Amino acid sequence: MRTRTAALAVAAGAALLAPASLPATAQEQGEPNPKSPDIRESSLPGREALRGSTAREGSVSAAALLAKAGSCRQISHGKYRSDDGAPANIPVCGRRGAVFWKADMDIDCDGRPGKACNRRADPLFFHATAFQQSDGRQLNAERLPYVVVPGASRRWNHTAHGVNGGSVAAVIHRGKVLYAVVGDTGPTDLIGEASYAAAKALGIRADPKSGGAGAGVTYIVFKGRGASPIESHRAAVARGDALARQFLHQN
Repeated sequence: MRTRTAALAVAAGAALLAPASLPATAQEQGEPNPKSPDIRESSLPGREALRGSTAREGSVSAAALLAKAGSCRQISHGKYRSDDGAPANIPVCGRRGAVFWKADMDIDCDGRPGKACNRRADPLFFHATAFQQSDGRQLNAERLPYVVVPGASRRWNHTAHGVNGGSVAAVIHRGKVLYAVVGDTGPTDLIGEASYAAAKALGIRADPKSGGAGAGVTYIVFKGRGASPIESHRAAVARGDALARQFLHQN
């Protein structure tokens, strides 16, 4: 299990910067439906509870996304470790419209405490995430699929490459595609982490102490405008599917 000490100050400071508006929760989303309600319906409590353990989202296949991210033009000034003590052999790669990396998946339970994510269940639990909901509350790792990006450093600064809180990521594992938002930051030397809800949706054991995937996870984070509000999984799927289709057609 990785340590997150380096990210705590960042998360605590970011908690003071969130705008206020109505809350929303997370939803599992299947194939896009042009007749589906406006994404603002996600603000209704309980309408977006993430259910099940199989990600099947959007109109772009895992194979197509993996093929597009098949070669790496390294944009990070150095490489990352997957865990403390592991070799530093993971670069952040870039293409027009996205950045991506291939790593493991550790489980982030930070944010609002719940039945699965709390100090008893996770020795590294921290009560804040680097980015907050539109109503100012911390993100809910049990309900919202989100990914963790390394804290900004000389090695790589995500904001300099168009990646911010709410940016949408396609997370790919064993042929499944899950759209998630950038919801937290981690240590400056480690990469490969996502929320409890993201792991569960991909069929990965989500226990913060013993869960996760040792390898085989691809994270493609799309640049530019992200999901709004950040806490709406429905918004992430809609935005992510559009950005994924653009990504496939870019040089």
